[in-house]
Amino acid sequence: MATLEGCRCRGASLRNNNTSILYSILKSDREEEQQETLHNLLHRSAASASSGPAWQQEPPRQQQACSCGATRRRGVLRSPQVTCKAASAILVKTLRFVKNVPCFRELPEDEQVVLIRSGWAPLLVLGLAQDRVDFETTETVEPSMLQRILTGVPGAAQSEAAVAAAAAGPSRGGGAGVSVADIETIKGFLKKCWSVDISTKEYAYLKGAVLFNPDLEGLRCLPYIQSLRREAHQALNEHVRLIHREDNTRFAKLLIALSMLRSISPSVVAQLFFKPIIGSVNIEEVLMEMFYGK
Repeated sequence: MATLEGCRCRGASLRNNNTSILYSILKSDREEEQQETLHNLLHRSAASASSGPAWQQEPPRQQQACSCGATRRRGVLRSPQVTCKAASAILVKTLRFVKNVPCFRELPEDEQVVLIRSGWAPLLVLGLAQDRVDFETTETVEPSMLQRILTGVPGAAQSEAAVAAAAAGPSRGGGAGVSVADIETIKGFLKKCWSVDISTKEYAYLKGAVLFNPDLEGLRCLPYIQSLRREAHQALNEHVRLIHREDNTRFAKLLIALSMLRSISPSVVAQLFFKPIIGSVNIEEVLMEMFYGK
């Protein structure tokens, strides 16, 4: 059982040995209200140009793509309104799940913030798999930096202005989409989960393993979080051995699916599932405001 060593968490004294710490999802009849709140927060965040609160982190740095090729394959959602609405609903469910895990709320708030920043994207993708949200994309072509320079601004101003525009990258509207490779990674994970036919309880244990990530920097309750990750894996293994006794490879398959989440970037998740309908938005700021009401 998880214990606390050298941190101010309350979990050691408050945990109930007879209660599943990773499957305590309280039912709520306010889901529509929460989804409306999410919608309002997203649009408010997209329209606001003011500086963020103290806990706001600097925006993630964009990866520098190779510009030597003539084109780069990228994709956008074919039905962004439908898919982004489903993703927003799952984001609400994800935050409700996190709120209702007792040992998470017993951590100091700064530890909670670190775990939420790390875990919201993989938890959202797990939610997409659990709700069987499939999506189709349309491939687009993004011109290379050389093409922008050569076909950008005519005349004497071509060099300086075109180079500046090329360095700025795609417009804020998000029309350029995300790389096809990133899309295939997400779709590959969804297909893997669906092929294994993961149960509701297995999803809950997987979410617990994702949420309690001991590999993050700045965690003061590290031994406690490590023990919670181990406990999630152990609970999942015991459940699989009890329910699927004839399948000796199921636990390994679930861990393989879990490992696939590590290659899915939060910035890709934000741009693919939220940016098409709300433009540039600091999704982490929205998450913090929803979770803590700040």
